[in-house]
Amino acid sequence: PSLSRLMKDGIGEGFTRGDHAEVANQLFASYSKVQEVRDLSQIIGEEDLSPTDKKYMAFGRAFEAQFLNQGFDEGRNIIESLDLGWQLLSLLPLTELDRLSPENIDKYFPKKA
Repeated sequence: PSLSRLMKDGIGEGFTRGDHAEVANQLFASYSKVQEVRDLSQIIGEEDLSPTDKKYMAFGRAFEAQFLNQGFDEGRNIIESLDLGWQLLSLLPLTELDRLSPENIDKYFPKKA
């Protein structure tokens, strides 16, 4: 079986949390967009990026620093990782979060104080 099939069969309600697949898909898609925006910034400069592209740059830096660079001594469980994923995704405009259902956005998206 493929890794994606194994993941699909082992995540979600009853295994991890109902939003797991959506959050993972959105994080991967958003980080992929970061790579495109970084390439563009090499050509035109970061200061000339659109406001949305600048948010992707900020998301990329935060995603790498807080999510990807989890240290050996950081004991983050899957629920904490999902919550961190939502926190990081909140750096982007809601209109960019097209892989998240409205129900999960209502339930998990961090509320601004």
